[in-house]
Amino acid sequence: IYLKTVYHLSQEARSGIKEFTLPPEFRRQLEHDANAPIFGNPDGDATLIEFFDYNCQFCRAMMPVVDAVLGADPGLRMVMREWPVFGEGSVFAARAALASRKQGRYADFHRALMSQKPRAERASVLRVARSMGLDTQQLQRDMGGPEIAQHIQQSNALAEAMGLVGTPTFIAGTDSRFGAISSTELAELVAASRGN
Repeated sequence: IYLKTVYHLSQEARSGIKEFTLPPEFRRQLEHDANAPIFGNPDGDATLIEFFDYNCQFCRAMMPVVDAVLGADPGLRMVMREWPVFGEGSVFAARAALASRKQGRYADFHRALMSQKPRAERASVLRVARSMGLDTQQLQRDMGGPEIAQHIQQSNALAEAMGLVGTPTFIAGTDSRFGAISSTELAELVAASRGN
C-alpha cells in the first residue's frame, strides 16, 4: 500500500472539505481496488468513494441521499470502503457485509444494515442476514477470508494516509466531503470530479 501521500487542505477544510493531490498508484488503490464493492455503473465516467461504518448515524442518514445521487447519475461508479471505526460491532458488520458478496447479496445487505435501528452488533447483524434469507453459517465462515481482512486493513491504511477524520467521508477526484451532506452537494462533488 502506498502510504506516502501528498495532500493539502483547501481554505474550506474546516467545513469538512479537503482537497487532495494523490500519486497515481494511490489513486489506483483508492478507485480501482478489485476487492472493494461497486455500486452504480461499473464502467462509469466518474468515481465516488465512500468510507463508512454501519454504526455511524450520519452514514445511515446518507444512504437515501447516496441512492438518490446514484439513481440520477447513470455514469456514476461508486466504490464502497468498509471502514469500521466504532468498535467490535462495526468490525463484525463490515466483515459480514463483505462476506455477503460470496452469496451475491452485498448491495441488499448493505442497505439493510444501514436501515436497521439497533446498533450493529453480532446478534443484530445475523438477525438482518437471516431475515434476508442469507445462509448465516456460510456467511460466518466466509467472514474469515483473507480478502475480508485485506479490505478493512486497506481502508484503514488509505484513511490514515489521507488524514481522514471520520465517517462518512466521500471522495471524488481531488476533493472530499466529511459528514452528512445534501444530495445537491454530493452531486456537485461528483460533477466537479468530471472536470479534473
